Amino acid sequence: MKRCAAILGLTAAIGLSGFGGANAQTPNRPGSNPLFHDRFTADPAPLVVGDHLFLYVGHDEAKDDEMFNMREWLVYSTTDLKTWTAHPPIMNVADFKWAQKDAWASQAIQKNGKFYFYAAVEHDGSNPGKAIGVAIADQPAGPFVDARGSALITNDMTPKGTHSWEDIDPTVFTDDDGTTWIAWGNRQCYLAKLKPNMIELDGPIMEITPPYFEEGPWLHKRGDLYYLTYASLDRSSQQDEHVSYATAPSLAGPWTYRGLLTGPGEGSFTIHPGITEFRGDWYIFLHNAALTIGTQTGALGRRAVTVERLGYNPDGTLKPVVQTKSGVSASVP
Repeated sequence: MKRCAAILGLTAAIGLSGFGGANAQTPNRPGSNPLFHDRFTADPAPLVVGDHLFLYVGHDEAKDDEMFNMREWLVYSTTDLKTWTAHPPIMNVADFKWAQKDAWASQAIQKNGKFYFYAAVEHDGSNPGKAIGVAIADQPAGPFVDARGSALITNDMTPKGTHSWEDIDPTVFTDDDGTTWIAWGNRQCYLAKLKPNMIELDGPIMEITPPYFEEGPWLHKRGDLYYLTYASLDRSSQQDEHVSYATAPSLAGPWTYRGLLTGPGEGSFTIHPGITEFRGDWYIFLHNAALTIGTQTGALGRRAVTVERLGYNPDGTLKPVVQTKSGVSASVP
């Protein structure tokens, strides 16, 4: 009960309401939230390449009462987080011939002079359940092509899971020694090392599930500390996903739960963190359901990507993030 009370107290401190009136800005002001107004986008995954930041997102096309209708992945690029260039779709779920639907959360990473794209999809009937594929490209904006011709991770590889959609939301991270790791999951959080070729696992799958883990893990490192940030849900007191995080001295752990980082996205049951350093500052990308396009209002399957600045305390813990309409359009205090 004490931990629940602490969570509720922190929730109040970081602003459960998300978008306060004091933060209201002209919706289309460069750098304000949501970032993109022409399409519904979700599950943001940033990648810095030189002086550009590329943001990979899923394209939400759900209409009316549809829950999800996601068939392709998009990428936007920027040099200042305010002016964005939209590139052609980088990949369609049909490009994974073994998949049947659901272009869900993804992340791209650069290694060996190539760009590798890891994405969650629904496997066809030969191996039912959610799965993770990997694609490859010569440029960060693609186009990407299936690197294996088969899934990297399938539902039968995590037999201790409780449901068929646990193998989703991949995050990839290259450590200081050059080894690359992948983490993923829904309800259970898994971690495995990738082989140098980036398209095969190199060793066993480990479970590293932190408290209240729901989905959407994101790995990053700052100094000597590793961070696992994720969509969390305390089912005893919360109706929508929040963002929580844990830290560790190594990827192998032990992981220490650090509590809530932010409240839910406005109007959205889901939330999905993506964290990066860019031009000397740190940022967290999220999504909400605050966008309206024509007659389609934000909903579970119609989300919109946002960005906020991310701060660190002297001890390495993260400062609570308040989601705003102003985003990075506002001046730094």
